[in-house]
Amino acid sequence: MKLSQFKFKLPEELIALNPPYHRDECRLMVLHRKSQTIDMYKKDENGEPLKDEEGNPIFLDFRHVLEYFGEGDVFVFNDTKVFPARLYGTKEKTDAKIEVFLLRELNKEMRLWDVLVEPARKIRIGNKLFFDDSGTMVAEVIDNTTSRGRTLRFLYDCPHDEFKRELYALGEAPLPHYIVDRRQATEEDLEDFQCIYAKNEGAVTAPASGLHFSREMLKRMEIKGIEFAYITLHCALGNFHDIEVEDLTKHKMDSEQMFIDKEACDIVNNAKQKGFHVCAVGTSVVKATETAVGTDKMLKEYEGWTNKFIFPPYEFGVADCMIANFYHPLSTLLMETAAFGGYDLVMEAYNKAVKNGFHFGCYGDAMLILDD
Repeated sequence: MKLSQFKFKLPEELIALNPPYHRDECRLMVLHRKSQTIDMYKKDENGEPLKDEEGNPIFLDFRHVLEYFGEGDVFVFNDTKVFPARLYGTKEKTDAKIEVFLLRELNKEMRLWDVLVEPARKIRIGNKLFFDDSGTMVAEVIDNTTSRGRTLRFLYDCPHDEFKRELYALGEAPLPHYIVDRRQATEEDLEDFQCIYAKNEGAVTAPASGLHFSREMLKRMEIKGIEFAYITLHCALGNFHDIEVEDLTKHKMDSEQMFIDKEACDIVNNAKQKGFHVCAVGTSVVKATETAVGTDKMLKEYEGWTNKFIFPPYEFGVADCMIANFYHPLSTLLMETAAFGGYDLVMEAYNKAVKNGFHFGCYGDAMLILDD
C-alpha cells in the first residue's frame, strides 16, 4: 500500500491533551470484521440506540468491552514500564536550555546513556550539561550517534540505585510532542501515562491502549473468568517518526526489545487450541506476538529485538481480536490497525470518529476490533 492512503484531516481539537477522569470512561467504537459493521452507541433490547434526555444517542464507553468476552478468553497485555525519560538541562558556559530525552542505559558502571538532544546543533562532543541547580547531576557528551542522538556519561559518583533515583527525579513523563507542544507535562502524568499493570522498566512511551484499563475493570474481567497473559515490548519512539517513502515496503522501523516467556505462551496457546478468543491489547502486543508466532500459528518463547512493520495486507497468526486507540494520520500505528481490521472498515471508522468528535492519541478514545 501507499503512504498517502493513510492521510486524513484530523482537527486539532480532537487530539486528546488529557486523559479521561477515570481510565475506563473513554468512548469505545466496536468494529466487526466479518459483518463489516461498526457500533458506537448503547442499544436497548430491540437493538435501537439509547437516547439521553435531549434525544441524542448515548455512546459506548470502554467498560462495554467486557460484554464481548467471557470465561476462557484471553487478553494479552504489554507490561512494559515507562520511565521519566524527558529531562531539561543547561549547557555549560552558555546556559542554553537543552531537552535531553533518555532512550536507554548503555552501561551501568560507567553511567552511559543513549539519548536524543534538542536543539542538537548546539550539542557537541566534550560539552557538559547540567540538570539541577546544585550542579551535582552533570553529563558529558562523549559521542554522536545520529543527527539528534548522543551518548552521555553522567558524572555522578554514588551507588547505581541512588543515581537512577536521582536521575528519574529530575525527569518528567515522556508524553508525545503532540501533547507537550500544547501543554506542559505534570506530576499527574507520571501516573496517568503508565498502565496499572506496568512491571518491567524500559519504555520511553506508553503502550497507550493499555492505559484504558482500571483496577476495577481488571477485577471484573477476572471474576468473569477472563485470563491474562503478559508480554514485554519496550515501546520506543520509532512509531512517531515520519515515514519518508510513498511505498511502504521501503520503510524501515526502529528496533524494540521484547520478551515472551513460557507462561504467556501456554496461556495463549491453550486458549487458541480450545477455541477461545485471544485479544491483543494494543499495537505493541500485536507486533510482539506476530514476531514470535510459529508456522503453526502458536506463540513461541522469544527474547530479543523486533523491527516488524505491519501494514495491509497482512495475515495474522495469534490474536483474533484487538484493542487500539485512534491514531494520527500517516502513522505506523494506524497502518497496523488497518491491517488487523481491514483497510476499508478501519478508514470508515476513522471517518465516523472525526464526524462524531472522538478523541485521538494516547489519551484518546478506544477501538475494539472483533472477528465476527
